[in-house]
Amino acid sequence: MERGEPLELTGNVRTLLRRSAREVAIPTEDVKQALRNPRTATALLRKIRQRINAGSHRFGSAQSRAYRLRDAGNLDGARKAMEAVIAVEVVPFYRELAANVISNLGRLQAVAESGQPDPKLPERSQTLVLLRRVQQGRPLKLSNGMRAFLRRAAAEVGISKAEAKEALTSPQSAGALLEKIMRRFHEGRKRLERALMRMMDFRDAGDLEGARQQMRDLLAVEVVPMYRRAAEENLEGLDEPFPAP
Repeated sequence: MERGEPLELTGNVRTLLRRSAREVAIPTEDVKQALRNPRTATALLRKIRQRINAGSHRFGSAQSRAYRLRDAGNLDGARKAMEAVIAVEVVPFYRELAANVISNLGRLQAVAESGQPDPKLPERSQTLVLLRRVQQGRPLKLSNGMRAFLRRAAAEVGISKAEAKEALTSPQSAGALLEKIMRRFHEGRKRLERALMRMMDFRDAGDLEGARQQMRDLLAVEVVPMYRRAAEENLEGLDEPFPAP
């Protein structure tokens, strides 16, 4: 259509438009009316695309804002950012995504209040919440669940089992372990982001060897397994041939 070709209302196109319209919550009667001729069907197609694009942008922007607020310790503000999406969003898929974020924020709020980790939440987000409690003068309660959480979180950032075991002998040393885990998450992410930016600059300039070297340099110092995997995957990607134009 963007190249000037008319929309042909074949059986497959009608089926696709009905299914897509249903996925973006366009009423069945409206779809039925729109499928009477190519002109109205084209308008329906544009409306479907508009709802998908608008919903994606709205959810993505709200999620980014919610995560910034969450990482700053403002869980209520993060929840409100996602509730604002649900208040206006009509596409069920994006409403469901927003509801999932709100549910996880609620679970995270429970962690912040109880001081005990939730096995259904990612380690990184809980680490930040628990660290804030420690910084506010509330030592970790070394329950079995907390010990298991700290062992998992330590492994996530490349801290050895022996070091984690030694740190779990007291709330104070466990708090120091928690701080070290969070520092590795934060520093590793920043290091990866900077290396990726340099890699893309070299790649876009046509210097693939220079781009590869950025990932090699990162691998020489990075200890966090997931950031190392990201570097290795990007390094492998640079060795793959570019697709033909």
